[in-house]
Amino acid sequence: MVALAAPLALAELGWMAMGVADTIMAGPLGAAAVGAGALGNMLFYPVAAWGTGTLMGMDTLVAQAFGAQDKRDCRITLVNGIWLCCAAAPLLALAIRALVPLLRVAGTNPHVLVPLEPYLKALVPGLLPLLLFTALRRYVQAVDLVRPVTFALVSANLVNLLGDWILMYGHWGAPAMGLAGSGWSTTISRAYMAGVLAVVVYRSGPLGVSWHLDFERLKRLVRLGLPAAAQFALEGAVFGLVSVLAARLDEASLAAHGIAVQVIATTYMVPLGISSAAAVRVGQAIGRKDLAGAAAAGWAALLLSSLFMSSAGIALWIIPRAIVNLFIRDPIVAATGATLLRIASFFELFDGVQVVATGALRGAGNTHSPAIAHFTGYWIVGLPLGYVLCFPLGWQAAGIWVGLTAALIVIGTWIVLVWWRSVTSFGKPKL
Repeated sequence: MVALAAPLALAELGWMAMGVADTIMAGPLGAAAVGAGALGNMLFYPVAAWGTGTLMGMDTLVAQAFGAQDKRDCRITLVNGIWLCCAAAPLLALAIRALVPLLRVAGTNPHVLVPLEPYLKALVPGLLPLLLFTALRRYVQAVDLVRPVTFALVSANLVNLLGDWILMYGHWGAPAMGLAGSGWSTTISRAYMAGVLAVVVYRSGPLGVSWHLDFERLKRLVRLGLPAAAQFALEGAVFGLVSVLAARLDEASLAAHGIAVQVIATTYMVPLGISSAAAVRVGQAIGRKDLAGAAAAGWAALLLSSLFMSSAGIALWIIPRAIVNLFIRDPIVAATGATLLRIASFFELFDGVQVVATGALRGAGNTHSPAIAHFTGYWIVGLPLGYVLCFPLGWQAAGIWVGLTAALIVIGTWIVLVWWRSVTSFGKPKL
């Protein structure tokens, strides 16, 4: 599990490092730009998650086929995953372009809206490359080619950082585009990552399958992927919505919220990589009918995640202000951000185990249970509680984060229990 999870966790950290670099590069532009960048990403993610999440069905189909040594079946899934990307990208682009008018109606701080609109527009062309990268990634990691994923994501940071420097601040003769330059740099980086994995797949040998649509395979992908897409979208929508709520507060509170989201999202990348490894290992074990191996893989992944996220939670409690100061030197933002990170320290462990248990369940073909848990935890428990604490009770941004903590405790406990029940049923013929 460590051998597979370590490069995938590094890859996820490489992915997150691009967002961290964008936030740091936006710091000299002021709190409004930092807040707009965070809000833009929180709005972009839940929409894009409908596409990237639907492709998560490839984890189950490719890993199980690879475990059964049916490489042709793996490639059929890849081809149909690419077709799915091409169909989803235009629809998702329209949805993102429709968000800005809704933000005006929601009463978003006008100083934040000024840089936000061009930033979102710059992210839209990167949707198709993002989806293609996701499809190619699900395929290559499920067939045990994880190093190219790590290389693509880590090296993309150099592309993104150079793009930020050139396009945000107008170096090498380029116009100074401000936050919009960061959006274009992100789009270029996503195209680069998709290109790297396309070369890897091409060099691994001819696909040997038809490029015609296989409607039965598409239905299986959608049937498995839609619950995962709903889960990611529900989760992303909650963070997007709470960012919209935070945007109704002062600019410093929104900036502190955005930085705190960036920090916890960074720690989340490690269990997310472990989750991908769990999905692959569980799926491959089930494909070769090794149910005891599938159970062992899931529990090993949960142990690794628990060790890391417990350590991260301790760090957030002990040095929160120092962490915020890495992003912006503003005493008001630092004080608010430190409070939010200390609240987040209570949910780190639960956040880690829920995403890893979700990956293990996905490898076993169960994508609906995590979706139900996320809907209940975030939308029934966390969001109403956070709203009441933030506005009627006047807790400001801290109230939102207490609500998120309650949600993740519910979700983490629920999904681990589902995994435990699944393990106890592995000996039954129905699996």
